[in-house]
Amino acid sequence: MLNNLHLENILFLDIETVPEISNFNALDEEKKKLWEQKSGYQRKDEFSAEEFYPRAGIWAEFGKIIVISVGYIARKGTARNFRVTSFSGAENDLLLEFKKLLDEHFNQAKHLLCAHNGKEFDFPYIARRMLIHGIPLPNKLDLFGKKPWEVPHLDTMELWKFGDYKHYTSLRLMANVLGVPSPKEDMDGSMVRDVFYEDGDMDRIIEYCELDVVTTAQVLLRLRGESLLAENEIKKI
Repeated sequence: MLNNLHLENILFLDIETVPEISNFNALDEEKKKLWEQKSGYQRKDEFSAEEFYPRAGIWAEFGKIIVISVGYIARKGTARNFRVTSFSGAENDLLLEFKKLLDEHFNQAKHLLCAHNGKEFDFPYIARRMLIHGIPLPNKLDLFGKKPWEVPHLDTMELWKFGDYKHYTSLRLMANVLGVPSPKEDMDGSMVRDVFYEDGDMDRIIEYCELDVVTTAQVLLRLRGESLLAENEIKKI
């Protein structure tokens, strides 16, 4: 049961992604053709491959990770703190830093990774980008040969489905219906590409990513019937 899990053993995370190359015309001809094929089923005839390219960040084959934010709960007696930090910069470097965190601090069987829609997006995306960069997968992302109950991943969206596999619920909607206070965000996921390539404002993107990590943790607390984190319990490190 969910309440049997020790919160201190859970690493909450979120990633922000953008197209790997800033614009469609900068792709070589082979990659343009591959993008046209890959995106065809989603864009259909409504958009050309070039018009649809700003959305390329959703696919690991055409996108890249620009931020990984993580958070975990630390307890000292009855007091609890939620510590949140981020890895950003060159993708190869931030992936290596994240791998080091998993290998050195969240590498035991009791440790779990938790993200909203993580099983469909965050976890496989990170794994694919690591392999593209030639980075060996940490144990927590290497699922080969593992039985379903051995996979160390929690997904707050999956927990909300209760077996209804066609049901999608955004983190913002789930937080709203569960009474989790909505952070004052000045952007959403559709804006990340422009904020990165046009504005160059990484601090804004990191703040947005960290807010999602905090919200994911708050949602899990609500699913467990526990009190939400107070503002003074959230510490950036």
